[in-house]
Amino acid sequence: MNADRFTILPGATEPIYRQIGSQLRRLIASGQLPPGEELPSVRDVAVQHAINPMTVSRAYCQLEGEGLLTRLRGKGMVVADGAHAVLSPEQRLARLQAQLADVARQARELNLPARLVLQRLKLLLEGPE
Repeated sequence: MNADRFTILPGATEPIYRQIGSQLRRLIASGQLPPGEELPSVRDVAVQHAINPMTVSRAYCQLEGEGLLTRLRGKGMVVADGAHAVLSPEQRLARLQAQLADVARQARELNLPARLVLQRLKLLLEGPE
């Protein structure tokens, strides 16, 4: 995995360490990061995204505490063996439920037609990040 695979939004309300953790949880849950996959070093992520190394370290340590990552001497952090429980599409979609409900609420408040919102979502899903 490369450090540039993370999408970090410095101005977002969600703290950066949580953004990193959430992205890694999703990548592990979907099977895109298999067990044994080496993560980029704390330093590489910090330099790539111009963030404090302690922020990256906090995210990694939290996931290590959850059993999703393992620290290997001389290699750094890797996806833990027991972390690879690929969730079904329905289970993965359930993880987005709160965000989807929020988008739906905001679209209604803006009086946007569902057709336009779905069209934009489709473009975002199919296009580059």
